Amino acid sequence: MTLLRATYCTDIGNVRTENEDRYLFDEEAMLFGVADGVGGLPGGAEAAQEAVSTVTASIRSKGPYADLDLKAIVTEANESVAALGRRLSPGVGIGTTLVLGCVRWSKLKLAHVGDSRAYFWRRGDLMCLTEDHSVENEARRRRARGEVVYYSESQKGALTRCIGQAAPPEVDVSDIPLLTGDRIIFCTDGVTRMIAESELHEIIAATDDPAAISRGLVTLSVTRGGPDNSTVVAVVIDMP
Repeated sequence: MTLLRATYCTDIGNVRTENEDRYLFDEEAMLFGVADGVGGLPGGAEAAQEAVSTVTASIRSKGPYADLDLKAIVTEANESVAALGRRLSPGVGIGTTLVLGCVRWSKLKLAHVGDSRAYFWRRGDLMCLTEDHSVENEARRRRARGEVVYYSESQKGALTRCIGQAAPPEVDVSDIPLLTGDRIIFCTDGVTRMIAESELHEIIAATDDPAAISRGLVTLSVTRGGPDNSTVVAVVIDMP
């Protein structure tokens, strides 16, 4: 059985009046991640909570040895958030990002929609496991296929996918084999917009204490102005 240590830290920041971030944290199910209610839409906190609750209940119901279909589970969460949106905000709906990882058989099973991120540290190297589903990145992909794409600079960070859409969003999934000492970090954009990747690397590499990592990243983002909610879930693999 995989042995790990994990913790989370979240802060409302210095500007927002409500924390619309939520975290997935279930050590028994080995389920971790974050969700961030979409700004500009009502009910962000409700959307994030609904996504987290739906995913957690679904994975727990399948037991610790099930071969998880994360695309199906995230699609279920999308339907649940969309249904809630029809009740809370029938005009425009509600939405949230979602990035989650579930440890199974010495692997991290990862699923992602939106611009919350997952990072992976191993033996001194840090890599981002997710790509933001933003207008800028979508334009880059389409241009690589030879398409001509224009967008407003002010809209480059706008989401192209989120949980709560009327049609099921495309879900990015992957499996990452785990080794002893690996560190996995899930964070909302309130963190990644305030901290450069080189600084993320420095903080994550400095200690194998997940509490120090999560607290250090959130504290730094808030110290730098905290314009958004900041949430981090940190996981350290002790034995895959």
